[in-house]
Amino acid sequence: MNLDPPASALAYQSGFGNEFSSEALPGALPIGQNSPQKVPYGLYAELLSGTAFTMARSESRRTWMYRIKPSANHPAFIKLERQLAGGVLGAVTPNRLRWNPLPVPEEPTDFIDGLVAMVANSSPEKPAGISIYNYRANTSMQRVFFDADGELLLVPEHGRLRIATELGCLDLEPLEIAVIPRGMKFRIELLDPSARGYVAENHGAPLRLPDLGPIGSNGLANPRDFLAPVACYEDVQQSTRLVQKFLGELWGCELDHSPLNVVAWHGNNVPYKYDLRRFNTLGTVSFDHPDPSIFTVLTSPTSVPGLANLDFVIFPPRWMVAENTFRPPWFHRNLMNEYMGLIQGSYDAKAEGFLPGEASLHSCMSAHGPDAETCTKAIAADLQPSKIDNTMAFMFETSQVLRPSRFALECPQLQTSYDACWASLPATFNPNRR
Repeated sequence: MNLDPPASALAYQSGFGNEFSSEALPGALPIGQNSPQKVPYGLYAELLSGTAFTMARSESRRTWMYRIKPSANHPAFIKLERQLAGGVLGAVTPNRLRWNPLPVPEEPTDFIDGLVAMVANSSPEKPAGISIYNYRANTSMQRVFFDADGELLLVPEHGRLRIATELGCLDLEPLEIAVIPRGMKFRIELLDPSARGYVAENHGAPLRLPDLGPIGSNGLANPRDFLAPVACYEDVQQSTRLVQKFLGELWGCELDHSPLNVVAWHGNNVPYKYDLRRFNTLGTVSFDHPDPSIFTVLTSPTSVPGLANLDFVIFPPRWMVAENTFRPPWFHRNLMNEYMGLIQGSYDAKAEGFLPGEASLHSCMSAHGPDAETCTKAIAADLQPSKIDNTMAFMFETSQVLRPSRFALECPQLQTSYDACWASLPATFNPNRR
């Protein structure tokens, strides 16, 4: 397939949430009218709406596409025999859970077959909630996929990807993320022998940058660092399998052409990528460890101000300078539900046992914090300015309880001794000594 697109296919536009436009042929974009009687080059006009038509202008997400064949040109979808792994939710549990990295399969496995459902807090037909997956792959997709259930946030941990979408191509590597809008068709090609990572499927309001409030106009993730592709089309007249995820099930049909055939487009409902190394970390310069919300990259809001359907939070390299302060994340119980992963290095709240590719789940009001070894060292530390380096942990945080899949509860990667990392915390209380 399209493993070596032309150089123009890998160009990007910068900005977040803006109106973008791009054309692969000069004059392919109609001027002053979205759906003229005759579209340039004999193309068809098609609208992809990511929000309801009547949403406020500031919330509206839509993109006009000018394509060789419209998406309506397809036969009936048929439910596939092979469905997503781990899709059935397991028993409810309030326990803290952690998983070793899932291995990459030995048999040929593309991105779709390598998706494994780990946790979810809503069925796909609900207009809110998230589902979280791990992906493993060792071969490029020879088919095209779209998700009718939500937008996808991809977090690679191992292996580079090329995401060929209707609007153009995105190359992605570990320490970068990509977001693919709900319903956007794409194909994932491997640029390395294998790939592994995490996926959050957002059923609620589209992700956007968090408001900065008292922080001011600068800091955290800067809009200019988000990159969208430029137009790149495939004029291929050959059989192509199109797969969609619809209410949690996989359905497919055969096309006589490539559906990645958009010659020009304009709008703000676009795939984009972001380099996590460009995140402008903020923190205390006096005392106390700040709330993790200070590390939010993207957020999907709910109707309750400040309560997120999904927050994507990172813990990148950063300086620690607080005086007379317990510097690791403090022990806490939280209204929110946290699914953590590690992309690179080690996590500063765990001395051992949390490796790249692993994941943990701390549900609503589940007590957690640094392990015993980290806690002991932090209390005794000489509080000089120090830098946490060679690390990139992240968290999918949500206001609704995440329920593990049956696969997640039964797989051999589930750590049965996770609670032990806090078991050796000593009782140091002495009423006779302040």
